[in-house]
Amino acid sequence: MLDKTLEDLLEGALSARASLFDDRHQTGLRLFNGFIEGNPGLVIDLYAQTVLIHNYAEIPSDGESAVRAARNFVRARLPWVRCILLKARNGRTPEEKRGIVIDGDVPDDRVREHGVWYALDLLMNRDASLYLDTRNLRRWAIEKLQGKSVLNTFAYTGSLGVAAQAGGAARVVHIDLNRAFLNLAKASYTLNGFPIQKKDFQAADFWPQVNHLKRAGEVFDCVFLDPPFFASTPKGAVDLQTDSARLINKVRPLVKDGGLLVAINNAIFLSGKEYMQTLESLCADRYLQIETLIPISEDFSGYAETHVGSPPLDPAPFNHTTKIAILRVRHKASPKLEEPN
Repeated sequence: MLDKTLEDLLEGALSARASLFDDRHQTGLRLFNGFIEGNPGLVIDLYAQTVLIHNYAEIPSDGESAVRAARNFVRARLPWVRCILLKARNGRTPEEKRGIVIDGDVPDDRVREHGVWYALDLLMNRDASLYLDTRNLRRWAIEKLQGKSVLNTFAYTGSLGVAAQAGGAARVVHIDLNRAFLNLAKASYTLNGFPIQKKDFQAADFWPQVNHLKRAGEVFDCVFLDPPFFASTPKGAVDLQTDSARLINKVRPLVKDGGLLVAINNAIFLSGKEYMQTLESLCADRYLQIETLIPISEDFSGYAETHVGSPPLDPAPFNHTTKIAILRVRHKASPKLEEPN
């Protein structure tokens, strides 16, 4: 009965996403978000012709029946899929967490999104090397950053910077502590025929590197701030649950007057209201303004007709726990708006 119920949930999720599939099977999307679509232990992603099943069960063996049902469903409904991977979030070994091929061939090494190629290494680490929840932000970067200088902090595999480059950015600088991640960003550049300037791929700790850029007088038209939920090095710590303001203030001096700061917070247990209060507090001195919020695409956030559960905390005014705000930075305080009559 569990498998039949899950099969119904998967069928509904697939039907809601029918328009997102491309004829050449090159795209990436979330096929099933079990956290809000009826099975919190299961998430299924598609990367080109590779399906990635995430087993989120506290004890991985407890999620085996759901994984089996998902695998059978994919094989029956998406016969063109040539590889199925399984990642166990709470797996016993690093290999189980990074992912194991459970069906088919070698995983795909690229996807195409909004006309741009992104290199993949789906077995590199616990994550999948391309975050699907920031797809709309990548489209924004393509559309808005032509001719701009861009700093991509906590770059991971560089997808936001790759999108900016695809949109005609004049310069994109990527910073990440892990050189292997930046090498994948370079692979994306190669796939798209973008020139690679080695000095713009900086394998360095965020904290001292930001200080170095400040001392060098570097400023950018747009700065992406997309840190992990929690991370710590000897130079500093990141905690998006409690410390977003400090991170935003850290990079503000690197944004040109009138430039943009893209602030992303993916803390599940931080409500949208709380995050907005943080942003509004930062804007109180009128050196920052909230320009716009970028919604998460529905394949990731879930569709109205497929919602079964809800997130732990209300993300409103955002539509998902990944909360994206575009902030306008001023070096002189903007005039205070008069209260309406």
